[in-house]
Amino acid sequence: MRVTFTVNGRRQEADDVWEGESLLYVLRERMGLPGSKNACEQGECGSCTVRLDGVPVCSCLVAAGQVEGRDVVTVEGLADFARQRAEGGCANGTCGTGLDEARQWQARPADSSTGEHEALSPIQQAFIDAGAVQCGFCTPGLLVAADELLERNDSPSDADIREALSGNLCRCTGYEKILDAVRLAAARGAQPTAGQGA
Repeated sequence: MRVTFTVNGRRQEADDVWEGESLLYVLRERMGLPGSKNACEQGECGSCTVRLDGVPVCSCLVAAGQVEGRDVVTVEGLADFARQRAEGGCANGTCGTGLDEARQWQARPADSSTGEHEALSPIQQAFIDAGAVQCGFCTPGLLVAADELLERNDSPSDADIREALSGNLCRCTGYEKILDAVRLAAARGAQPTAGQGA
């Protein structure tokens, strides 16, 4: 079957999708968006977290057919999503990240010594600044979940942060730097700033 849905603000189509195929598989293997990680395939680790109609979900548990006509935001589209949100939406009708652009996205600064000129979302920048990125496998899911938290609660308590990230497992750390990153993004107002580097 063909599934038509919005990915990172742009309408996309996936052809020859088996009805039991997961959204995670479609994103990674059919659309070339490897940011969401395939780990447990049981919805236990959160590494594959994306936003489906604004709500964080484990994409490994969502059948591809369930996303027909719906909106998905992956970690590759977080920076554009945060920028558009800060600007008040999509006034010009050209919102989102194109599939080719998202496939080429890398969390690597344009200038390796200063990190200037690389557009990141506030939560992505906070993860870097707080040293919250370890091996990086869980990071995409944590970023998506934290971004959603900060969108609905710009001043979360530690309990709020822990609850929002409770479905995301990290095997490298004791979570304190991850909590620090979310606190930092909240303290900065979770809004992108001009010239903010990587």
